[in-house]
Amino acid sequence: MTGTKADDPGFASASLPRHLVRGAVGFGALVGSFALIPAVGPVSLVLLPAGLFALRGCPMCWAVGLMQTISRGRLERSCEDGQCTLTVADHGKRHSESVAAP
Repeated sequence: MTGTKADDPGFASASLPRHLVRGAVGFGALVGSFALIPAVGPVSLVLLPAGLFALRGCPMCWAVGLMQTISRGRLERSCEDGQCTLTVADHGKRHSESVAAP
């Protein structure tokens, strides 16, 4: 097994700008929903679902997706005989991480 499945991107987005826009919209809506309570009252809480939708459910998942989006195509994992190695795809250097295969 080499690399990641193309049909299972995890939390990553198609591109870094798209992921950053999702974060700006999501975090902006979450912060705005609470910051606008003194000005417009509880009606501002309708921004909460929009923020959670933009972040795909949780802010931590967005942060994990940011790391996945940044590292996509740069790292390659391969597992043989119960030993997994991490390869930097651009430079061909091997960083051996001895981890148990799942």
